[in-house]
Amino acid sequence: MSLTLFASPASPYVRKVRVVLLETGQDDVEIRDVATTPLASDPSLVAAAPLARIPVLVRDDGPAIFDSRVICRYLDARAGAGLYPEARLWEVLTLEALAEGIIDSALLTSYENRFRPEEIRFPEWLDAQWAKIARGLDTAAAQWMSHLAGPLNMGQIALGCALGYIDFRIGHRNWRDGRADLADWYERFSQRPSMTATEPPAS
Repeated sequence: MSLTLFASPASPYVRKVRVVLLETGQDDVEIRDVATTPLASDPSLVAAAPLARIPVLVRDDGPAIFDSRVICRYLDARAGAGLYPEARLWEVLTLEALAEGIIDSALLTSYENRFRPEEIRFPEWLDAQWAKIARGLDTAAAQWMSHLAGPLNMGQIALGCALGYIDFRIGHRNWRDGRADLADWYERFSQRPSMTATEPPAS
């Protein structure tokens, strides 16, 4: 079977998928980087998926698969990797959803800063997005540390990619302040070879 992943090295959603590929040894997936923004979609991406949002996984034996959560679940099943263990499935899915929400708000913050002219940016919107992120991180630190200490699963991967994206795009917010245990976990998790190999570009 031929699989092609439409990707961008800066996307936290794509990073989740690439980490899964590395952790599960699926080196037969072609990664095709595309230059796409909320204002200008890459034509090849539009042709592959109607929403033109990365990542998209194109198969030769069925329709393209999106979004990142669906792709990760598909790749986990393909490899039989157990990143969604049945015994803790709802916990893993909930932690993944929490991390995905953090990424969503961080991405909206990045879009506001990068694509909206400075004179019409909305400070209250940025503060509201950060408040959602902060609540999500507080919840992770208060309720999920024992889960983060367990065997590798998709919730951990998603949260690691979320924290990495905060550092990448809005590091000035200093998410580590007051969350020492979560920061220590991320320091260790971010050293996994799959994480170091998928770090976003420096600029």
